[in-house]
Amino acid sequence: MSDRGGHGREPAGLDGLPPLHSIAKGEVVSVQSYGAFVRLPGYKKEGLVHVSEMSATRVENASEIVDVGEHVWIKVIGREIQGDKVKMSFSMKAVNQGTGQDLDPNNVMADQDARRRKQFRDHTSNRITLEAVLNTTCSKCGCKGHFTKDCFSAPGLQYALVPEEDDAEAQQQQQQQQTATIRPPQDSDKKKKKKEKKMKKKKKRERKESDSDSSSECKTKRRRHSNSLNRQEKKKKKHKKQKSHKHS
Repeated sequence: MSDRGGHGREPAGLDGLPPLHSIAKGEVVSVQSYGAFVRLPGYKKEGLVHVSEMSATRVENASEIVDVGEHVWIKVIGREIQGDKVKMSFSMKAVNQGTGQDLDPNNVMADQDARRRKQFRDHTSNRITLEAVLNTTCSKCGCKGHFTKDCFSAPGLQYALVPEEDDAEAQQQQQQQQTATIRPPQDSDKKKKKKEKKMKKKKKRERKESDSDSSSECKTKRRRHSNSLNRQEKKKKKHKKQKSHKHS
């Protein structure tokens, strides 16, 4: 609501304004995005029809409903004095625009809108302040920040949300990847153990072979030695026989 009449003396109070909840037909003198200013005949003050009071349906811009110079039916739903200014609020949805009939004779819609406006005002004195969190652990649910007596969890079975198919598949893939990353060390350990066993077997075989070779060499040496001894004995016997034949 604004004071656009610069000529004449403005009323000091509300006596020179149209009565509250009265119906009149006025002219649209200005259209803004948030509403339209309407001037009533015989009055120098203009009142604002907010976009929320233009139609029962949602209105994004006042230019969708009215144009400058158009005559509309309005109902006075608010009058207030703020300092030196007097503001008036009009409503179009409370009046039939064809006949000028009052669609809200008991002013129920006007009272509801007034209550809504009061609820949406900025009450800076009643700001929400954060309080300290209790450094305690509940023995009932295991959560922190409250006592066991104040725990809201019900006793009995506890249920969890079932993961969706995509989430389940992703979890399976992650588990497979984890098992794949865990398995290689086990396989490598097994391979190392197998290699160690093979090396041990090879060493045993080599030892056996070396032992067998040494034993065979000893046997051959013994055989050679025994053969040489036998030869020497045979030679001695022959020599003795020859001597005996000579003496005879």
